[in-house]
Amino acid sequence: MKINSRKKNQIREIAEFLAMEHDETITPLKKIAHLEDVPVFYDDYGNAFDGTLVYDNGYYIHLNTALGNTQDKERGRFTLAHELGHYFINTHRLALKEGLLEPHPSRYNKNKHQMIEREADFFASCLLMPQERFRLDCEFYRRFDYNIIEDLHKKYHVSITACAIRFADIGTHPIMVVYMEDNKIQWKWQSDDFQFWNLADGKINVPKDSLAGQYFRTGIGQKRTEELWGIDWFNDIRDEDLNSKIFEQVIPYKNKALSIVWFA
Repeated sequence: MKINSRKKNQIREIAEFLAMEHDETITPLKKIAHLEDVPVFYDDYGNAFDGTLVYDNGYYIHLNTALGNTQDKERGRFTLAHELGHYFINTHRLALKEGLLEPHPSRYNKNKHQMIEREADFFASCLLMPQERFRLDCEFYRRFDYNIIEDLHKKYHVSITACAIRFADIGTHPIMVVYMEDNKIQWKWQSDDFQFWNLADGKINVPKDSLAGQYFRTGIGQKRTEELWGIDWFNDIRDEDLNSKIFEQVIPYKNKALSIVWFA
């Protein structure tokens, strides 16, 4: 389920207006919260949540340091931007104030299919990487490779995942981003003009001949880029495209992996 275009434009306009009011490339989130009189509390909440916005005669944001949501970490910055999304998106803020929406703790990489979370994630991406500024930086590079994502994620102080998704949306080369756990695809995100959509082994199973598939199968692997055949990742490839080559950057970690895939 996608955010409808009218709501998406509204969210983008609000988030990018807030970001572009400041000259810093790294959006000053705490300053934005302070200007709105929204206190931000960092504390250890165990495994309960990453962040939450609550209303009690005023709005408050709570961020869970136990899960890495500290002020200086990329994860904490995205979670704070996400909770600011719940505050600045009128329907979210008013529903919370009027009791129509219960305080709902957010979890990083989870609940991607809930519309309210998609909207807050989109707000966070626009706030942290406003289109005008981010696109200009993308155009600096003539040809895509994974180092672009590395450069941009450091420049904007966002995670590789958030940066790759934003690049897929507004970057200068079509890419696909896939997040996996225990050899199962949790979600994927790709540019509208990405060449193929149907994965080799279905919507859930990690393609066995991909770098990620090899990692889950053997338990051995490291962060690297490798050239593969298109059929290693995709199904229903036309005969004339059977010799198409792709690149996959895999970032494995324990029972998880993130892959970024693109055509040369």
